[in-house]
Amino acid sequence: MKTNLKDDHNLLLKWVIKGLKYFLLALVGFAIAYVISICFGRVDVGIKMLLFSANLILRLGTLLFCLIVVAIIIESLR
Repeated sequence: MKTNLKDDHNLLLKWVIKGLKYFLLALVGFAIAYVISICFGRVDVGIKMLLFSANLILRLGTLLFCLIVVAIIIESLR
């Protein structure tokens, strides 16, 4: 069955999708590590991990969001 859809997406869009995938996987990994550290009674490790990663996660999330917006604008102009 032939379709008229083209699969020539923007290279930036492919990179953003891959970056978003790994960003979300890292968030899930941090959540699992946090829950496990709390379950084993190591609250100090969980708090240090949150303090260390909160700034990094916020910056990476903002960067990914801006790249998604740029990729969407570029795709819509095509």
